[in-house]
Amino acid sequence: MLRTAPAHTASRDSAPTALVAGATGIAGAALVDLLVKEGWSVLALSRKGVAPEGARPGVVPVAADLTNPESLAAALGDKRPTHVYFTSWSRQETEVENIAVNSAMVRNLLTALEHAPLEHVALMTGLKHYMGPFEAYGEGPMPDTPFSEDEPRLPVDNFYYAQEDELMAAAERQGFAFSVHRAHTVIGFAVGNAMNMGQTLAAQATLCRELGLPFVFPGSETQWNSITDMTDAGLLAEHMLWAATAVNTANEAFNVVNGDVFRWRSLWPRLAEYFGVEPVGFDSTPRPLEEQMADMGEAWKKLAARHGLAEPNLQRLASWWHTDADLGRNIEVLTDMSKSRLAGFTGYRRTEDAFKELFARLRADRLIP
Repeated sequence: MLRTAPAHTASRDSAPTALVAGATGIAGAALVDLLVKEGWSVLALSRKGVAPEGARPGVVPVAADLTNPESLAAALGDKRPTHVYFTSWSRQETEVENIAVNSAMVRNLLTALEHAPLEHVALMTGLKHYMGPFEAYGEGPMPDTPFSEDEPRLPVDNFYYAQEDELMAAAERQGFAFSVHRAHTVIGFAVGNAMNMGQTLAAQATLCRELGLPFVFPGSETQWNSITDMTDAGLLAEHMLWAATAVNTANEAFNVVNGDVFRWRSLWPRLAEYFGVEPVGFDSTPRPLEEQMADMGEAWKKLAARHGLAEPNLQRLASWWHTDADLGRNIEVLTDMSKSRLAGFTGYRRTEDAFKELFARLRADRLIP
C-alpha cells in the first residue's frame, strides 16, 4: 500500500536542499542536472569533491568518503539537506564484502546527517534485487517476469537488501520518509563509471569502425532474442524526484524503466547503422567484449590522438565486464512499472533514442569521433 509522506514535509517553508551521493556517476549526474533545473540547491557529494559539469550556480561540491564516518562528519557537520539521493556503490570481490562495504556507506551517510532536517531519502538499487548478485546472477530461484515490487527477497546474500535494511532502520530512527528505486541497466553520461553500457557500446563501435571490424553482439542467445527493457538516467532522475516529493509515495520501493520494450536482435543493427559498422548477431555462442576488445587500450590511445579526443584512456569510457554480464544472461529480464503508473508517474523514454542521444553527447564532448 502507498503511504503519505510525513507531515513535516508539507510544513517546510524554505527551499529544499538535496544531497546527491555519487554525484559524478551516471544516475547522480543526471539528478544534479534535473534538481538544478528545478530550482533546488544541491550538495554534490563525491570522493574528490568535483561537481558534474564543473562549477555552476546552485551546486556546492562536497568531498567525502562514504566508507569513512570521520570524513563524512567533517564534510557534513554544517550541512542541512532536506532530501538525500543515494546513487553510489563500491564494487567488491565477493557479495559478503559488497554487503559490508555498501551497507556501511548508507549507514555512515545517514548517521552523519542525524542533525539535518531530512524529509526524504531516495536509494537507487537495481534488478539484482530479483536476479541475485553478480556472483550468482540468475543462477538461483528467481521470480517470473515481469518483475514486480511485491516479490519476496531471494534466499541469498544481496547487498541491495542490506542497503534497504540500513535505510529503513535510519528512517525509523530519524523520522524521514524513503523510497527505493530499482533500475535496469542505466543509459547515461559519466566518464569513469564502472557500469556504463551506453559508453561501452559506443567505444566498441568506434573501435570496430576504426579497425575495420564487424560490430559483434557479445551476449547470449536468450538476450539476443528475448524482450527486455532499460533505464535512461534522465528518466531515473525524474522518477527519484517524483517519489521524493509526491504525497503518496513514502516508504515504498519502485521499479523504474523507460516504459518501452525491445529485442536486441532488432536494436543492434540500428545501433550499428548509427556508427556505420557491420552488425553481427548471436551465432552459436556468446563472444564477450572482454575477449573481443582485449588489449585495445593502445589502439584507443592512437585513435584519440588522431581525432583529438578528450579521453585517451579506454578504461574510463568502457566497462567490458559489466556489459558482458548484462548481455550474457541466460534469462529474460523484463520489469513491471504498474506500481509507479498507478501512483501517478508518467515519465517515458524510447530506449533507442536514449542510446542515440548519449552517442550524440559523447561526440559533442569529443569522447568519440
